[in-house]
Amino acid sequence: MSTTIESRVAWVRTCGVDDLEPGWGEVALHGSRQIALVLLDDREVYAVDHHDPHTGAPVMARGIVGSRGERPTIASPLHKEVYDLGTGECFTDGSLALRTYRTRIVGGMIEVELDV
Repeated sequence: MSTTIESRVAWVRTCGVDDLEPGWGEVALHGSRQIALVLLDDREVYAVDHHDPHTGAPVMARGIVGSRGERPTIASPLHKEVYDLGTGECFTDGSLALRTYRTRIVGGMIEVELDV
């Protein structure tokens, strides 16, 4: 007998776009999950796991926001590994990846798609 585990996703309202400062990260807490939100401009928001993939420390919202070409990035404040904000790919260590979440803006509020 095989069982199928269905995961359910939902858009979770997080905060207002005006609550974030462009180029800086902030942490949103949803249950026990910590999500780092990064606002690049008034229509471009990224959400990634707040825990550093290398150390497990909850620090990614304090990372250094930048870019590699056209790709927006965040660097861990601890060991400076650089991650693509859209895909989670680590540019400096291929064995690491940062979990990313889809975002959208609805009525001035940022929503993050989470598995519930």
